[in-house]
Amino acid sequence: MPRDLIETPALYAGVPYAYAASAPASRPVFTAGACPLDANGDVVSQGDIAGQTRQALDNLLVALDAAACGPDDVVKTTVYVATTDDADLALAWRVMEEVFGKHGPPSTLLGVAVLGWPGQLVEIEAVAASPD
Repeated sequence: MPRDLIETPALYAGVPYAYAASAPASRPVFTAGACPLDANGDVVSQGDIAGQTRQALDNLLVALDAAACGPDDVVKTTVYVATTDDADLALAWRVMEEVFGKHGPPSTLLGVAVLGWPGQLVEIEAVAASPD
């Protein structure tokens, strides 16, 4: 695992992610935003943030696998949710924790006005450190 989560005791400890990470001696991998699309290019789980987050994560993991990376190689994520409701952000984050655990890599979670596909509510991008 090339990712090294960095302890930051001077910052608030109650967050569900690391504040910083490093990836020594690795090849960086940058993903495009993973969308909640099925094999036909259709947005799945219309109106369902949890379902769309799961599909976007599944698609992200496929892209990472193609780069010889897995969840433990992810150094940073950015999660976009088309919402103005904090509860929707928290729901997307709970699904993220299913893959990255309760103390995952540094992440930015934000609400946005709109995403690229009709009906799309979630998009997830990642930076990983390939051990190759």
